[in-house]
Amino acid sequence: MSTRTQIVCIHEGKKGASIDPVFANSFLKTYNPEWIRPWTTGVVRLIPYGGKSELRNAFPRELKNCVTAGGNTTLIVLADIDDDLEDGDQLKQKYWETAQTAGISKEIFDKAVFIFSKDRIENWIEFLVADATDENKEGRRVKDNVIVRDAAKTLAEKCRSGQPSDPFPPSLEWSCRNWRSLVKRMLYTK
Repeated sequence: MSTRTQIVCIHEGKKGASIDPVFANSFLKTYNPEWIRPWTTGVVRLIPYGGKSELRNAFPRELKNCVTAGGNTTLIVLADIDDDLEDGDQLKQKYWETAQTAGISKEIFDKAVFIFSKDRIENWIEFLVADATDENKEGRRVKDNVIVRDAAKTLAEKCRSGQPSDPFPPSLEWSCRNWRSLVKRMLYTK
């Protein structure tokens, strides 16, 4: 069995046209999970999928790849919760239905980590930059990778401290609970 540690993050958006990988990579590098030693190039693999249905359809294959890779390979799914869904639980249910159709067990499904922002990750960036956002409205597009990187670093620092200064928006709080389950799982499987 492999002893390597890797995080595979699948996300919406075309390569080079989405801020999601900038946010994910900056967050993970700043958070610097202690189970990842040494931190080298290739520890985080970011895989873009054009749209929501393409991402959801690729999920079972990517999850199986992570499970068969061995070691501490973890799949993170970074996606948006659209207006037709209330919260992360409803979107996660859609991924579960896709996984079941592909023959994936609940035990394997539960190994994935789901990070879902309401409408767009820009809402989180707005919150992290301005300390306020309205998740009922789609956040304004952010095209400046420095702003994205700095917001992700701010979130990582809040998470590492364990004491967020303000209540998080609902989708960010939901996603942080999923992230904390990954951290707990990885710390006790070293």
